[in-house]
Amino acid sequence: MPRAQESALSRASVLHTTAYPGLLAATVLTGASAAALGWDPALVSPLFVLGTLLYLTALERLIPYDRDWHPDRGEWRWYGVYFLLTMAGSAFAQLLVTLAVGALSPATPALPLWAEVPGALLTGSLASYLVHRLGHANALLWRLHGVHHVPRKVNVANNGVNHVLDIVLAQGIVQLSLSLAGFSRVSVLVVGLFVTAQGYFVHANIDVRIGGLNHLLASPEQHRLHHSTTLSEAGHYGSDLSVWDHLFGSYTWRPGREPAAVGLGDPASFPDTGEILASLLHPWRRPRKTGGGPG
Repeated sequence: MPRAQESALSRASVLHTTAYPGLLAATVLTGASAAALGWDPALVSPLFVLGTLLYLTALERLIPYDRDWHPDRGEWRWYGVYFLLTMAGSAFAQLLVTLAVGALSPATPALPLWAEVPGALLTGSLASYLVHRLGHANALLWRLHGVHHVPRKVNVANNGVNHVLDIVLAQGIVQLSLSLAGFSRVSVLVVGLFVTAQGYFVHANIDVRIGGLNHLLASPEQHRLHHSTTLSEAGHYGSDLSVWDHLFGSYTWRPGREPAAVGLGDPASFPDTGEILASLLHPWRRPRKTGGGPG
């Protein structure tokens, strides 16, 4: 084997092993620094999203799971518009919750941060799981959430392909649950960084396997199954922790299990991803076909 090819394979092997630990380390370092130095969440969060996107996009080129899943030029344009809508929806949801119950979140933790963060993570993760699963089970909510399942590939860029109202609803409920539980702003920020990192990581088109950690944390291995057109394997509604999928019987992953295809089982039931205006108006239009459920 040529030395250059051998060197490339060696670098890829290192990345397969270190890509996820590196992301977790960066998340912990950012969260700890933000908590210790009092960084403004309004600045930290978007910068962290940008850094996570750049990191995972680079990894998609270096250690891709499926090269055919790379976005083409047209998809990058569409995904960019959806990303901005998703960010706007998240900000609006946060504003609504802040106006409604923002005073309930204390500025300083009632408990030590090391004790409060796990509680905030479990609370937010459970709320996110339930909202996500309801988005698949309820016909009306599916007409919002199904926009996310239209693409026939899974990559870090199309993590942002969402109906803006789906984001407002999902993020609003999660933020509301954390605020009503009285978790401090610091713990919510720290948990938010982890959830952000996980959300983009599970969508990343990268060849990374986390082994036994799959039973605790969500991963690309699981989330590709979530987007499967085969409903019997499409569970995995948790995008940060996988414990709720175990608890509520929606855990389907096993080593080596991969979806044959991703997207919608009935593609005609939703507009194509590039039809952005039609996708946004879709919930108020008559279904093109009966059925059209997830996958």
